[in-house]
Amino acid sequence: MIDQYTGLDMAVFALYLVVLLISGYVFNGRAKNTKDYFLGGNSMPIWTVSISVLATSQSAATFLGGPDQGYRGDFTYLTTNVAGLIAAVFVAKFLLPRFYALKAYTVYELLGTRFGDNAKYQAGLVYLFGRLFASGARLFMAAIAVAMILFGDVAPSSVAIAIVIITVVGFTYTVYGGIRTVIYSDVVQCVIYVGAAILVLGHLISAIPLSTGEMIEVLQTPAVGQSSKLTFVDFEVDFSSAGVFNIWSILTGFVLLNIAAFGLDQDVTQRMLTCKDAKSATKALVSSIVMGIPVVLVFICIGLLLFIFYQRPDVMAQAANGAPVPEFEGQTVTIFMYYVLTSLPNGIKAVVTIGIVAAALSTLNSGLNSMSSVAVQDIYRGWWHKGAQISEQNLVRAGRWSMGLVALALGSVALLCYYWQQYTDTPLLAFALSVMVFSYSGLLGIYFTALFSKRGSPKSIVTALLIGFVVPILMQPYVQSLYLPLAWQFDLAFTWQLVIGATISTLICLAGKTTAD
Repeated sequence: MIDQYTGLDMAVFALYLVVLLISGYVFNGRAKNTKDYFLGGNSMPIWTVSISVLATSQSAATFLGGPDQGYRGDFTYLTTNVAGLIAAVFVAKFLLPRFYALKAYTVYELLGTRFGDNAKYQAGLVYLFGRLFASGARLFMAAIAVAMILFGDVAPSSVAIAIVIITVVGFTYTVYGGIRTVIYSDVVQCVIYVGAAILVLGHLISAIPLSTGEMIEVLQTPAVGQSSKLTFVDFEVDFSSAGVFNIWSILTGFVLLNIAAFGLDQDVTQRMLTCKDAKSATKALVSSIVMGIPVVLVFICIGLLLFIFYQRPDVMAQAANGAPVPEFEGQTVTIFMYYVLTSLPNGIKAVVTIGIVAAALSTLNSGLNSMSSVAVQDIYRGWWHKGAQISEQNLVRAGRWSMGLVALALGSVALLCYYWQQYTDTPLLAFALSVMVFSYSGLLGIYFTALFSKRGSPKSIVTALLIGFVVPILMQPYVQSLYLPLAWQFDLAFTWQLVIGATISTLICLAGKTTAD
């Protein structure tokens, strides 16, 4: 049974509410024009952008997915930071200078100068569709935690109510101030949820009756026939989903994933475009990756210690007394939340709960403004009102209306992801990463063509975007069952799906001949 919150917890909640209200008032100055609303006037400090990029790329996915990865697996996810640094070099050299030279509001304006406006609209639409799934997946993960806090379960109705609550609060907090509000609120929320994670880690260390050396020994030999949970680099050649974090997958698919995330995904890139120039944006990107290493390490270590806490009754007295490994509707993905709500002392429990709410708000806010910027600048302004003069006030108003529509769409997709993840039984962290593949494959193909060739045509661009979306979908297990006999069905990690999809999209885009550069 989930313990109830006490007066001390409620006092901590009240303090957080005050912080939320004050920060919302301070940061939510009304933007006067689109440059303020979508780019923060190109005047955001590097350190705030860096933390915002960190919060955007992690937030709820890391808060729940990190412990889940440590509980189920090992340290190999940390090695993906190598791919992040390689991708950062690529983005800094080939993309950020071009975005700043164009004074771009969105990353898809580069395609407009290279292939014509239609390419910009098409890429923007693909981004919007793909980002709905990516941000919806993160919103769903945050809703799992909030549902457990409010109701003590992850039933569909509980998750649905949690999604509505997060969506309404996040939209209200963000709608007036634009990207400046998003960035500064990301800083506040990131500090809160990282601090909460450190508190959990400290309490776990004190609760496990082992020295540091003994914990390391237990994790090195977790069970008979089970490999060490302290593995950092996995050299095994495994193309299945079980090998998604091996070094070969990291140096290929994860590099492509990070190039797309940092340079082609408006959700993250928009933060960097708020800096004064490309050099400052590069510093923000690299520092966010470096800062992310210890943050992810904390969350994975929480999962490793939870493994000892619940899976090693020989060292844990409470498990020896017969306490079962908790499951919610057959899932162990909520093991971290179960521990928070049943084993943490009052006060700390409230702080960690607030950290979860902070991660949830950061998850939602990160998608609202970026999707709104693409909807307004590339679709509404560029396509719907092509050639017409629109006042800055009307564009900002359109941005706020589009943000409301985005919030509604994200909530709907988050509920869809609840059933999707349950059906596939994919670990939370891998699930959050894998849903990005659908839009990234085609975008990588047309950007590689734009950057490194003089080829590409309107038809080849459309085809590359569509095929890049379809190819990964056809590789999903639940789709394979519709067109392949059981003996031919296969399990392929999402990183290799991205490699194949991006390669096919690039070849298709290159097949078109440019009529005018």
